[in-house]
Amino acid sequence: MAKQRKAKFQATPDPRPNPVTERSLIPVTVSEEPAAIRTRHDWKDSTRALMIPGLAAVYSRVSLLALAPVYGSTPAHMYHETLCNTAILAGSFLYTRIPNALRKAENILPALAISIPIFQSFLFQQSSRFGNPAGPVLTELITICPLLLLSMSSYSRIISNTSNLRRANRLQLLSRFIPLLFGVVLFRLADSASQTLLPSYIGSNVFMTTFDLQVIIACIYSFILPSYLSWVLFMLPGVYLYVTSDMDASFVLTPARVNSTLHEVGYSLVDRQESLTGYISVLDNVELGFRAMRCDHSLLGGQWTSRPSDYNPRVSDPIYAVFTMLEAVRLVEPDSSLPEKEDKDSNALVIGLGIGTTPAALIQHGIDTTIVEIDPVVYNFALQHFGFPQNHTAVIDDAVSFVETARYERMKYDYIIHDVFTGGVEPVELFTLEFMQGLDALLEDDGVIAINYAGDVSLPGAGVVIRTIKTVFPECRIFRENDGSETPAEESLEFINMVVFCKKTRTPPLTFRQPNEGDYLGSQSRKSYMVPRREIDHKIFGIGDDSTDQRLLEVGKTDVLESYHTQNAIGHWNIMRKVLPAKVWENY
Repeated sequence: MAKQRKAKFQATPDPRPNPVTERSLIPVTVSEEPAAIRTRHDWKDSTRALMIPGLAAVYSRVSLLALAPVYGSTPAHMYHETLCNTAILAGSFLYTRIPNALRKAENILPALAISIPIFQSFLFQQSSRFGNPAGPVLTELITICPLLLLSMSSYSRIISNTSNLRRANRLQLLSRFIPLLFGVVLFRLADSASQTLLPSYIGSNVFMTTFDLQVIIACIYSFILPSYLSWVLFMLPGVYLYVTSDMDASFVLTPARVNSTLHEVGYSLVDRQESLTGYISVLDNVELGFRAMRCDHSLLGGQWTSRPSDYNPRVSDPIYAVFTMLEAVRLVEPDSSLPEKEDKDSNALVIGLGIGTTPAALIQHGIDTTIVEIDPVVYNFALQHFGFPQNHTAVIDDAVSFVETARYERMKYDYIIHDVFTGGVEPVELFTLEFMQGLDALLEDDGVIAINYAGDVSLPGAGVVIRTIKTVFPECRIFRENDGSETPAEESLEFINMVVFCKKTRTPPLTFRQPNEGDYLGSQSRKSYMVPRREIDHKIFGIGDDSTDQRLLEVGKTDVLESYHTQNAIGHWNIMRKVLPAKVWENY
């Protein structure tokens, strides 16, 4: 009977459905609603991730611009690419090995981004102690390198945690690295674009300064990587920076904050603006009585502002004698077979304005003068702060483009002044064989060209430049700057200023006439330094010596000169640190 009841019980099925059994019979799939949510999250995360390499790339370029006023553009670039590449590769492919405390780097990235100007400000005050190029390297190791490493680590972590990537990671190792490689490519593309575009827009409005761009990028970091911690960390250094800093943040503060530091060393800030060639400022030395224009870690020129009440020259006296020596193009003896031109019938082309010392003198002599200056801020500051006269033709353009156009239009000039050196290096495109041939085409048959060149004569680069010039202009004489010393011209030939005077023909030889009082324009500086005296022998540059490298500087073959740029720039940096106090360079 028990067996019968048991069998009957087992044979009686439960009419109610068993949800567990039924679910177990259905294939396991992801429901439509969670899949849609995951897709939206993946798109959101992917968008955030893709913005990070671009932000990091732009920040690295902005940070590089911030280094240039303190260390110079060329030394700042020296190890920049190597440091950046190391940081982004380490962040991209070693993100799983980053300590857990920093694994979710997006929590601290906004705070790190806004803190970089503060760290830079403190580190800049030690620039003389660090030296060059160690200073830029140390500064980037402490500031931009951690930002790049953690940015690429955040990109890699976010992109790897999307659902599609998680499934791909289980299937194939290659599928894991393709998105990471894409992040590196994205960084390089954004870096290249910002390198091209930033110089054209920097300083164009109140938001386009290095400091403001750093703050803007930090804000974007905070928006795309939101967290309570990021906002707290973001606000604290930001408030501190605005309240206490008078260095890099000075663009959002008053010049008086900068002057409070500069006054300690006898200087005063008159005006400043960032532009396509760098940080441009006008400074007064209140003790010695001169005014100078600065471009990054270089001086474009200066003039004496303090003079006796009974001394009134028609043009200001420059603080550098080389600019008066350029005016000696007017003193070159003309070809006796041609009628001599008066100043009022002559015209001149000046490439590179600076504060306008040489072109101002030419204008005072009545010469129709055309100025070619690439930087509009330099031109405006020369007009506003250095009394540069208005009666001239100004061309705000790249000199290469201007020369090509002028050559096509068959324009001619009696005098050409080529003065484009800045920052310890020369713009190579303005010293190539092709550019010199363009100037030769613009020069009248009996015209004279003066080329200002500064560099270390002991390096082969100087010889390359001089050989290139003499290939186009056969009759040249080279003079170093008149500094009032009795040192022979061939001695102490390290980093010097020199002027190369050239004609288009060998006959008659290039000689200078004796100046008269009218040539001096009532200026004692011109009376002392205008006439070239300290001539340099061409043999120093190995011209015609088969035992030396006789290469010329040609378009597409400028590496022979560029390879010495860093050494020249560091030598120039050391000289500039002796010309102006370190605090002037460090506080801008």
